[in-house]
Amino acid sequence: MKRVILAKWIIFCIGLPAFVFMNISGCAESQFQKTATTKPKPAVEEKSKSEAPIYYDFNDVLVPGELNLEREASFIYQTAGLTAGVLVFSGRVELNSLIDFFKNNMAKDNWQIISSIKSERNMMLFKKEKRWCVVSIKEKKLFDTETEIWVAPIISDTGSGLLK
Repeated sequence: MKRVILAKWIIFCIGLPAFVFMNISGCAESQFQKTATTKPKPAVEEKSKSEAPIYYDFNDVLVPGELNLEREASFIYQTAGLTAGVLVFSGRVELNSLIDFFKNNMAKDNWQIISSIKSERNMMLFKKEKRWCVVSIKEKKLFDTETEIWVAPIISDTGSGLLK
C-alpha cells in the first residue's frame, strides 16, 4: 500500500507541472489506458497468445506475456506527446531470464542502458531522447517476481520544465 501511494505521489509530482501548463493552454488530453496494444515484431519462435510479449501504455517497452498487469498498483498519465507513469506486473518468471528479456528488448526499441543494480531489488536504468525508464524487478519467491516499469520525461537542466 505504501508503494502504491509513493508511486502515485512521484507521478503526481512529475506530471502536475505539465498537466497544469497543458490545461491552462487548453491542450490537455489526459487518459488512463489499461488495454494492451501490440506492435508487430518478428517472432523467433512460436508462443501461445497468452505468453506473447505485449506493449502496454508505453508503446516502446515490451513486457513478457507471462507477467500479469496489477491495475490497482499502476498509474498512467497521458497527454498529447507525453505518456508517463508506472506499470506494475507480477508473474512466475525466473529472475535472470526476466532481466535478460528487458536488456535485450529495450535495446531493440532504441533504449540505451545507463546502469543496473543487482540486489534484493534489481534495477535497470534506460534512457531515450527525452525520457527515462526504470525497470525494477524483485523476486518474491522462487520464480515469482514483481516488476515495476517507470517511464518519466527528462526535466531540462534549467529546471524550467519539460524538454520540448
